[in-house]
Amino acid sequence: MSSPHIVGSKDRPIREREPPPKDRRTAHKWLNDKAKEEYLGLEEKGYELYISKLAEEKIRNHASSTSSDRLEVMGLLLGNIFRCNGNEYALVRDVATTDLDSSSVRVRFSRDGMEKLFASLEDAGFNYLIVGWYHSHPGHRCFMSPTDVETQRGLFNKRFHSAVVIDPISKEIEAFYLDGSKVKSRPFAIYWDEFQNPYYGETVRRKRLAGDAQPIKANRR
Repeated sequence: MSSPHIVGSKDRPIREREPPPKDRRTAHKWLNDKAKEEYLGLEEKGYELYISKLAEEKIRNHASSTSSDRLEVMGLLLGNIFRCNGNEYALVRDVATTDLDSSSVRVRFSRDGMEKLFASLEDAGFNYLIVGWYHSHPGHRCFMSPTDVETQRGLFNKRFHSAVVIDPISKEIEAFYLDGSKVKSRPFAIYWDEFQNPYYGETVRRKRLAGDAQPIKANRR
């Protein structure tokens, strides 16, 4: 099997595909009241950004791993662009990151970590576009700083590119995109695949049916 690779947005035609259905998507639990209202307002129409529960968990855990030291983290959003009923949306399946040079107010990929980043990209397991990036603002809430906007404009300036900002201390998260010279909030949904447990650590137990064999119990001594 050929190895996965990054596909340029101009090289891949946008395919028609239904977004994740309503019974397999939900709002992130860290949305503020305004973001929740925006989310609910788009439930029928759908969203421009869907993030898998796997990618969300990696982002949240990555941000939380350095929150006690108030260090920022960052990484790339890996996914694809699809179209449904004339509307385009990005589907984030996974993320990639590497060693970082960071403080409480800035972050960048370490120069010594680029080989590790490229290895992570090669190990993604699917052909993908880089559909944006994520970074944390530990204790500073969610917004796009002038440096963030400069990064977005220089590297992630397509309409489908998103910047996910997460504050693991205040427990907030928000996605942004560029609309010309303006930075706008982008409502998004968390989704999970068919037969996968629902989002955020919830479990599904199979209902026992009449006639099911009883489980085998081992003796404990």
